[in-house]
Amino acid sequence: MPLFSHRHNSSALPTSTTTNSSYSAKDQKLHKLNSKISLPILLFSLLSIFFGLAGIIFAVNAVRHPSPLPVYRCGRSEDTFRAFYSLSDSRKLRDNVALLDRPKLLGFVGIQTGFGSADLRAALRSTWFPSDPDGLLRLEQATGIAFRFVIGKSKDAKKMAQLEKEIDKYRDFMLIDVQEEYLKLPYKTLAYLKAAFLHFEADYYVKADDDIYLRPDRLATLLAKERSNPLTYIGCMKKGPVITDPKMKWYEKSGHLIGNEYFLHAYGPIYVLSANVVASLAAARNNSLRMFGNEDVTIGSWMLAMNVHHEDNRAICDPRCTSTSIAVWDIPKCSGLCNPAFRMKELRNISMCSKSPTLPPDDR
Repeated sequence: MPLFSHRHNSSALPTSTTTNSSYSAKDQKLHKLNSKISLPILLFSLLSIFFGLAGIIFAVNAVRHPSPLPVYRCGRSEDTFRAFYSLSDSRKLRDNVALLDRPKLLGFVGIQTGFGSADLRAALRSTWFPSDPDGLLRLEQATGIAFRFVIGKSKDAKKMAQLEKEIDKYRDFMLIDVQEEYLKLPYKTLAYLKAAFLHFEADYYVKADDDIYLRPDRLATLLAKERSNPLTYIGCMKKGPVITDPKMKWYEKSGHLIGNEYFLHAYGPIYVLSANVVASLAAARNNSLRMFGNEDVTIGSWMLAMNVHHEDNRAICDPRCTSTSIAVWDIPKCSGLCNPAFRMKELRNISMCSKSPTLPPDDR
């Protein structure tokens, strides 16, 4: 018998068939496994493409149509002037240093007003206070001082609706979260100072009433004066007897805490506080400061506690227009101008009030 035989072993054939079947099953499993793996990869790829395209579209849109800057609100206070520019004219705002977030200013003037004082605001806008947002911006650029009407809120829906119309027209308000009531003026003043400090980085903060005639250019000269004391309180300083009779005007309910005579403090229609003073007040907790019945007395008491420098300046309480007057009002007859809506326009027509030059820096 030959050493090697070439006979076919029939029993080997099924083995070959089994092997092929085994490979076929493995291929099917591998195909199923590849299908399971490729589906998540496919979904991930599609999502990546989608987000990539969305990012490109967003970037192109942002370049072509810059989004408006945010509304200028701090807590529940709002500067309607800056909100107006940020929402309706962001391009102008971007090019203007004076409208940066919490801008640096020489001064900020908050003109305290109420819901029943629309005629006084109209008189101001027809005299020394600009009557449109662009004019208000120009005044800010020229003097380094921002001006706003400051008002709280009312539970009367009709009053609030009327105020909204006025805001939409003039955009010159700072809205603060206090109830607008005469007996709560100290609370309103504190809320104003806190809001002003949060919205603006000013060297000085001015509280003014809506029934005085003001020269913004001369106020800027006063605020630009060099001072050695960072804690400064500027105003027409006074003293006087404490009124403890409830039937009399200027009644002081807490008069027993003061004594027979008031400490030195500024008249209420206008006064100035330096930035360091306002920063301390802005940081004070609510209800941590004593509130007296009269707003000017309340401020004066805080100033005593803070050891500020009292700077008496009669140019901000002048009863007539002169070559040096900064604020004009009928002291001592009225705490402001008597018949202010009429007197405001009358003063405007006097050349000494409206056309006389600004004080030279060294004159006052």
